Amino acid sequence: QVQLVESGGGVVQAGGSLRLSCAASGYNFRSNAMGWYRQAIGKQRELVAAITSGSSTNYADSVKGRFTISRDNAKNTVYLQMNSLKPEDTAVYYCNYRSMWWDYWGQGTQVTVSS
Repeated sequence: QVQLVESGGGVVQAGGSLRLSCAASGYNFRSNAMGWYRQAIGKQRELVAAITSGSSTNYADSVKGRFTISRDNAKNTVYLQMNSLKPEDTAVYYCNYRSMWWDYWGQGTQVTVSS
């Protein structure tokens, strides 16, 4: 079955960096787009970044120029490099794979940015 396992979250000071990883299994990873979402307390889940099978990317305006999404098809892993972190980046970050029939989510990883 499809599994998405995130890692790499933590507590960091404003201006710092973190790299999130999402290890995928149970489907043809290299042929599918992937996304990173986040959900802060009291807010709706929002798309942060996405990458197609061909490695085209798009970003939320709030993270453009600071975050970079990438993928390693040999490792079935998608990454989110987060630089110049701000307190408003604090949230649970989720990896997403959207098949034709279902949205799959990882368990989430907490990112906390202190001011």
